[in-house]
Amino acid sequence: MTGILGLAGIVHFLRPETFDSIVPPRLGNPRFWTYASGVAELGCATMLAVPATRRLGGTASAALMVGVFPANIYTVKKHWHSPRGRAIALARLPLQVPLVWMSWNIAGGQAEASD
Repeated sequence: MTGILGLAGIVHFLRPETFDSIVPPRLGNPRFWTYASGVAELGCATMLAVPATRRLGGTASAALMVGVFPANIYTVKKHWHSPRGRAIALARLPLQVPLVWMSWNIAGGQAEASD
């Protein structure tokens, strides 16, 4: 989880336009949300990497994974009329489940952050 979140957080700053495109318009400025979620991912990765904050990092990571789910739903709606885009967007939806599960296990002390 540490690596997944750390890499994703860095990519938010290196290629923000990719993430800007999946921010639901009703949230306002997409770049703000792209950077904010990148900071959140880097913060979660840091908490997971430090033993003293690992459980808090697991809880924060689980909340983050749930919090970004609406962007995944928006992406499905946005690409609904493109068979390829729709298939990719739909395939991403169930990927949140293991990420939430791994984060929640770390929060409960049942897994290491590097799992």
